[in-house]
Amino acid sequence: MQNNTAMDIDDYIAGFPGEVQDLLQQIRAAIQKVVPGAQEDIKYAIPTFVLNGKNLVHFAAFKHHIGFYPTPTGIESFKKELSKYKQGKGSVQFPLDQPMPLKLITEIVTFNVARNVEAAGKKRK
Repeated sequence: MQNNTAMDIDDYIAGFPGEVQDLLQQIRAAIQKVVPGAQEDIKYAIPTFVLNGKNLVHFAAFKHHIGFYPTPTGIESFKKELSKYKQGKGSVQFPLDQPMPLKLITEIVTFNVARNVEAAGKKRK
């Protein structure tokens, strides 16, 4: 089900069934709303948003879930809110048969943007 040869995010999303495409587009739109200036890319064969030259967040579709990869700090900082989802060190799985937690995704991306901008500011000093 995963498209490992995608050239861009549109191509990646097009490789999935319609219902999954809709979920991926919702996640993409939520991220774009928070950080419209971020660069879209494919890294590690999955959609990635890059800000100030650093990976901000990744997401990917699988047979039964959407994988969301906001870094270990993003996961740790939202531990309570993410507790009902299966997790890894820097990932969380949102089941396909449940509504996507777009508000939570937006909050995590906003957190990551603030950390990214802070780090970029420190580098410039």
